[in-house]
Amino acid sequence: MQPQPLTDRLSGLRPTAGEIERAAQRIAGQVEVTPFLHSRTLSQIAQAEVWLKFENLQFTASFKERGALNRLSTLTASERDRGVIAVSAGNHAQGVAFHAQRMGIPAVIVMPRFSPSIKVERTRGFGAEVILAGDTFDDARVEAERLVLVRGLTMVHPYDDVDVIAGQGTVGAEMLAAQPDLQCLCVAVGGGGLIAGVALAARSVSPDIEIVGVQTDRFPAMYAAIKGVTMACANATLAEGIAVKSPGALTSAIVRRLVDDIVLVGEGDIEHAIVLLLEIEKTVVEGAGAAGLAALLRYRERFQGRKVGLILCGGNIEPLMLADIIERGMVRAGRLARIRVTIRDVPGELARAAAIVGQVGANIEEVAHQRAFTTLPALNAELQMELQTRGPEHIEQVLQALRAAGLPAELDSR
Repeated sequence: MQPQPLTDRLSGLRPTAGEIERAAQRIAGQVEVTPFLHSRTLSQIAQAEVWLKFENLQFTASFKERGALNRLSTLTASERDRGVIAVSAGNHAQGVAFHAQRMGIPAVIVMPRFSPSIKVERTRGFGAEVILAGDTFDDARVEAERLVLVRGLTMVHPYDDVDVIAGQGTVGAEMLAAQPDLQCLCVAVGGGGLIAGVALAARSVSPDIEIVGVQTDRFPAMYAAIKGVTMACANATLAEGIAVKSPGALTSAIVRRLVDDIVLVGEGDIEHAIVLLLEIEKTVVEGAGAAGLAALLRYRERFQGRKVGLILCGGNIEPLMLADIIERGMVRAGRLARIRVTIRDVPGELARAAAIVGQVGANIEEVAHQRAFTTLPALNAELQMELQTRGPEHIEQVLQALRAAGLPAELDSR
């Protein structure tokens, strides 16, 4: 998908680059100008020059408060008095709730029932009335639209709104102001508000910059719309912040004109990127926040040797989910392994096996001793050991040491 000439692509679009500049003036001093830093280690891994925009360091841990604040700043006095409503899986909810509270505007937030509890509780903590409705964003949106009519509230749309898009565009403006020679931007896509705003801002400064959107293959709505194909959405994804079944009409029009391509990443790609950002950059991101890096690593040849800007667009992730992702990442990296060891069912054999593992330098996290539920002959038992190791080569050393001592051992990959 090749972009049209800049003059053709920008004609008739709303918002304009000028509106993004005005949005930047409105929100100045009320949101963070987040760091935009070069990652030496990720650059080595990706074989590209990688720059990270740390939007997970906003007060609500997401870029969403930029667009929310800009939209709230344009409300009339009567609209402020009546109050606002928003539908969100969590990040837009917090942005609207936080700034509405600051501005003395009543806020109602409709969220899917299975939104992460950390996002629900933080939204309530900002004084908003939270209503949980439906299993998906689109289900919640139906309820929010009903409440607009019933209560006379003003909708602050999470993405398909001129002022919201302009606010999100300030992210791209800051990135290009800091690094005007960026060659590519890799941006997570849900409803399209972020990439639409970033594309408008970036192309006004650097017409030839490549802009690539990233969606999870479980919610490929914008990808399908732009490619002209039909693709079903799943029920859930690790990247719930971009789990949107129907992209915006306004954002889709902007994406068609200004975005070069959209690519898909899998759940495993996102998990891997979350772990890398935590381990290398010491920063916590949610699934959507890791989507850009996930694409950079999955489609490495496409970005190789180029100066690429990534947006860590959110950091609101459930602690238990993060712990699970870290553990799964350790398994994939060979730093956590489960092995099965056959021993004679006599006193001292378990201790002997444990001693061998320790002598090779592995640490036993858990051990299970199984006599009955095994196909082994009588007077034999199976040990299941969960080990902390240094990597695949170290796992093989452990197995060889056990086998050399007469204890059959193998990696349990179940």
